Amino acid sequence: MTTDRVRTPEVERFLTALSLLEDDEERYQFLIDVCTVREIHDIAGRLDVAERLDSGEVYADIQEDTGASATTIARVAKCLNYGEGGYQMVIDRLKAAGGAAAAAAAASPTSAAAAAASPTSPTSPAAPRRSAARAQ
Repeated sequence: MTTDRVRTPEVERFLTALSLLEDDEERYQFLIDVCTVREIHDIAGRLDVAERLDSGEVYADIQEDTGASATTIARVAKCLNYGEGGYQMVIDRLKAAGGAAAAAAAASPTSAAAAAASPTSPTSPAAPRRSAARAQ
């Protein structure tokens, strides 16, 4: 995958800006300002698709559960298999963090409840799920 067309000075500055964000709330605030709600949902949906593919789910089930198009699922699968490794890196880190979060939750139920209530928590009831009617 060629990245030189993408890696402009503006993109480099954007990457630096992302690295300066200290916590989930700051990342959320920045995303809300930089992206449309649909763009945020689309990006989050692609990560969900990548995680499902990584866990061995089949395209039809992913499409039915998420509303993602077959084209989007195929693009994510292509990136998982032949891309720069970004999806896999994030998936692996989320798995590792999930294990750490589970251990912390067992030790402190109040911190687990706070994490689940976070608007950026993937397990939060407030976290939007893509409906099957909304295909990309």
